[in-house]
Amino acid sequence: MPTVTIYTDGSSLGNPGRGGYGVVLLSPPYRKELSAGFRLTTNNRMELMAVCVALEALKFEGTDVTLYSDSKYVVDSVEKGWLFGWEKRGFAKAKNPDLWMRFLRVYRRHRVRFVWVKGHATTVENNRCDELAVAAAHGPSLQEDAGYQPE
Repeated sequence: MPTVTIYTDGSSLGNPGRGGYGVVLLSPPYRKELSAGFRLTTNNRMELMAVCVALEALKFEGTDVTLYSDSKYVVDSVEKGWLFGWEKRGFAKAKNPDLWMRFLRVYRRHRVRFVWVKGHATTVENNRCDELAVAAAHGPSLQEDAGYQPE
């Protein structure tokens, strides 16, 4: 089975505000970069959407994935098991249930290991994801984040 390294980042200009995500997928010798911008969203939504999009881009089921993210929200929610408690309670009172359900559908098709990295530090690929996310948030053709719910 293939092994893939993924870096993700999300950004919002205001919280809520314009936002974007950036993804770098590495499976040598291949490299793929993905990004998109949204008119109104939050930073946490963009961080989580980046992970969803990255995992959805994988071509083979059962892929071994090491996923690097600077989002404690995403990494801790999965690694500390909070997400699975939210799922058992039908996502009652959980934020971003639409994206968490989307994440679970694709997460369960692969073997994913999360690694938290410090944002805006020396991790080259994470910094590239940040560049992609910010550029997407500033882009001319912003999408609607249909799942965004103002609080």
